[in-house]
Amino acid sequence: MGDRYNRIIRNEEFNRLLDEIEALEADRIYCRHGLEHLLDVARISYIQVLEDGLDYDKSILYAAALLHDIGRVAEYRGVGSHDEAGAIIAERILRDCGYSEPEIRLIQEAIRGHGEEGGSGLGALLHRSDKASRMCFRCKAADTCKWKVKNEGIEK
Repeated sequence: MGDRYNRIIRNEEFNRLLDEIEALEADRIYCRHGLEHLLDVARISYIQVLEDGLDYDKSILYAAALLHDIGRVAEYRGVGSHDEAGAIIAERILRDCGYSEPEIRLIQEAIRGHGEEGGSGLGALLHRSDKASRMCFRCKAADTCKWKVKNEGIEK
């Protein structure tokens, strides 16, 4: 079971889109959305699950975290929100990597909801982990960023 999220990391479509995101963000002054960020969100989510005693399988958590920003290419190209595009893309990748239909639907719902403040379930967990993964207090672009993140007691 644990190997399924490793299949995502080796998936051709995932890597092609990740390369596109990294190229589109090469000159970005704000937070980037490469593999390092995705893995940070996965690890933080897993730590939160362990600390809070939540009932999410590691394979589901990691899949959702790895795919939560995969729709950024669509957003950057002006053809839709990254949440919705990511959910659509995730379905193909997850099916290819051996996830069941109920697991795919759960992960898609989390991807669609990860940008919402005050959401619930796996989407809310991703949202908190996404925010916690950023060191906003060290960011040179913090003054112009639209994110409102509390990080170690410092609000930007």
